[in-house]
Amino acid sequence: MDWDATSAYTPVGLALRGQPAHRVVRTLRDAAYMLLKEWPSDDGEEYVTAVKACVDAISGEITQQQFWDAFLRAADEAGIAALTVVQR
Repeated sequence: MDWDATSAYTPVGLALRGQPAHRVVRTLRDAAYMLLKEWPSDDGEEYVTAVKACVDAISGEITQQQFWDAFLRAADEAGIAALTVVQR
């Protein structure tokens, strides 16, 4: 599994509360880092689902798109604004 692949989904910019800068998530690796190191809360149901989905995507048990959907639901639950990044 190439968890640095960028073709599975469109990059997204995340605006974390209390953070002066936004983060752009382009890969499964970026998303895993965000979940484990920079997520504002680790007790939400969608957060737990997204962490499990991340492990499942890395191991190939689910598609990266299925993980991405879980990741965006967790962002919504945490009040993180997610904006699609348009590539030129």
